[in-house]
Order: sequence, then structure tokens, then C-alpha cells
Amino acid sequence: MTINTEKNNETLTLKIEGRLDTTTAPVLEQTIQEEADAVKDLILDMEKLNYISSAGLRVLLATQKKMNKIGTLRLINVCDAVMEVFEMTGFADILVIE
Repeated sequence: MTINTEKNNETLTLKIEGRLDTTTAPVLEQTIQEEADAVKDLILDMEKLNYISSAGLRVLLATQKKMNKIGTLRLINVCDAVMEVFEMTGFADILVIE
């Protein structure tokens, strides 16, 4: 998995590419902890994310809870395979997906 970051004032965009699984979820979690402290809007661009496991879902849930206190979390460009996981797990109802 690769993560490209773009910061613009209080908006942080993380472009995630590859697989978000048990091995890579800690990398995303650490990137969010290091980069998202001073942001009000966190955008996860999932255009090139082709797989997400329960470990990835856990990171998203923890991030959602954190951002609810300080701003917003938005997921954009979610592919069909990942969207299907969000729908089956109920995450589509709790995450802002554009």
C-alpha cells in the first residue's frame, strides 16, 4: 500500500493505493495520527484502493470517532469492491462516502 498526502490549510487528503489489510492498516493509522492533528477536514481518496479487511475497517472507525470531535472525515472515489464491503458491514451508514 502507498499513501500520498496533500495538505491544504485545514484539509488533509490521503490518497490510498493497494490493499488495506492487517499488514498495512497500522501504516495508515500512524499516518493519520501524525498528519491529522491540525486538520478539520480529512479526505481519504480510495480511487486506487482495491481491497479492505477488517483491520482496515477498524482504522476507519477509529478515525471517524476522532474526526467527529474535531471536524469531518470523507471518503471519496470508493471502488465497487470496497463499497460492497462497506455496505455488507454497515459502514456505508456511518461513514460519509462521496
